[in-house]
Amino acid sequence: QVQLVESGGGLVQAGGSLRLSCAASGRAVSTYTTGWFRQAPGNEREFVAAIFRSGRRTTYADSVKGRFTISRDNAKNTVYLQMNSLKPEDTAVYYCGARVTDAYDYWGQGTQVTVSS
Repeated sequence: QVQLVESGGGLVQAGGSLRLSCAASGRAVSTYTTGWFRQAPGNEREFVAAIFRSGRRTTYADSVKGRFTISRDNAKNTVYLQMNSLKPEDTAVYYCGARVTDAYDYWGQGTQVTVSS
């Protein structure tokens, strides 16, 4: 069992930055892949970024590449998403997920990010 709690969302102006946190418990984050996803009203949940079990490999959606950075602190059992140069289209509820098996098995409750123009 993995429990995930996201935090760090809020309201920011376009061009600003936010750092989201995904605090995990129940299992060490270094033992599975963690991903960030987002869902805007009326849209399906979409992939944003992931950090693989090794911690050395990351992957990003094209829409956030060069602006967002995913990282991990094993000592704090926490995964971060640094979001820079935010755009109004980044507005969504952001979720972190744990891929313990071949799919994302566990999810947090989400944190709202709103970017004003």
